[in-house]
Amino acid sequence: MKITAIETQVCHARMRNWIFVKVITDQPGLYGWGEATLEWHTRSVVGAIEDISQLLIGEDPRRIEYLWQMMYRQHFWHGNGIVRGTAISGIDLALWDILGKIHNVPCHELWGGRVRDYIRLYCHLGGGKMEDFYETRADDASRFGELAQAAVEDGFTAFKSMAVPETMPLEGMRPIRYAEACVKAMRDAVGEDIDIMVDCHARPSPLMGMQFAKALEPYGLYFFEEPCWPEAMDDIAAIQRAVKTPIASGERLVGIAAFKDMLEKRAVSVLQPDITHCGGLSEARRIAALAEAYRVALAPHNPQGPVSTAASIELGFATPSYAICESVHSDVPWRQEVVSEGFVVEKKGRIVKPNTRPGLGIEINEAVVKKHPFRQEVLQRSFYADGAVGDW
Repeated sequence: MKITAIETQVCHARMRNWIFVKVITDQPGLYGWGEATLEWHTRSVVGAIEDISQLLIGEDPRRIEYLWQMMYRQHFWHGNGIVRGTAISGIDLALWDILGKIHNVPCHELWGGRVRDYIRLYCHLGGGKMEDFYETRADDASRFGELAQAAVEDGFTAFKSMAVPETMPLEGMRPIRYAEACVKAMRDAVGEDIDIMVDCHARPSPLMGMQFAKALEPYGLYFFEEPCWPEAMDDIAAIQRAVKTPIASGERLVGIAAFKDMLEKRAVSVLQPDITHCGGLSEARRIAALAEAYRVALAPHNPQGPVSTAASIELGFATPSYAICESVHSDVPWRQEVVSEGFVVEKKGRIVKPNTRPGLGIEINEAVVKKHPFRQEVLQRSFYADGAVGDW
């Protein structure tokens, strides 16, 4: 059995281009689907996949770890940069999809079987539309309460918001009070039984991140995400020690070594590897095992396309430390036309029942993908009041 081709298919989905990866074998009808979506770097990732694929053509797709090592190590520049890490991830997901199809079982059965009966989903405020998710940064506090209520009415028992505004490295109390007002509006709207997450998008400085974390601690957040740059792991660790709120980070990290550093510093209570960036399911499983050793929860970053979601769910059913799955359920109205999924989502509580199909349990409709060809994403720009460049 040999790999004969590795294709990329780009599908423009409003805020991002989904990059689907199709690994084709010499066995009739046997192929696998992966995803390597990386916003604003579509052409770079597609090119990286084309480069790396030269290592895999003619190889046995069942030798997943062997092929992963080839992709990571055999071009001198190790695959720990975001573009190469994303390219490796997309191919790796497709290889696991193939292996599940060969053995006629879902991927989670390859990894020891189910450890849970269902997985809970959480959404972004704005109904899952990522533009709305980010636009809520500028809305008044009451808007957050309205969006929170709508998410609960849609069946979710947990949601994420961007209640922390863009903030200069040093500011007074105005942004702190604004964030408090937004979170209070959400808590008042949905009560104590709904889990609220706040994502800082790593925009604050460590100093401001600490102030936001302390100010929002009384509201019982499920987790407080990326209070400052992930490069400042010591500062993230200091924030975690200062508050009871679980701190979450990891979406921008690639490779197990970076996650090892984060865990050794006791920087977070929730680890957020992105399966489409960190090194695929192969590396995500190693990261999950490391998280288990530290008794840290896993909640993968997953705002991408449908293959990423299917892979995250498969990982969750076989991973004890997995806590909750990020869900973007209505980013484009035709999302369900692109994909056929093997898992079932129950609206009440927004829980996922296990996939029963082989591999990742998904099939991509290539005809629909072709209706939405590549379009250059709008590059996001953010500036402080004085004109200095900020973090988006």
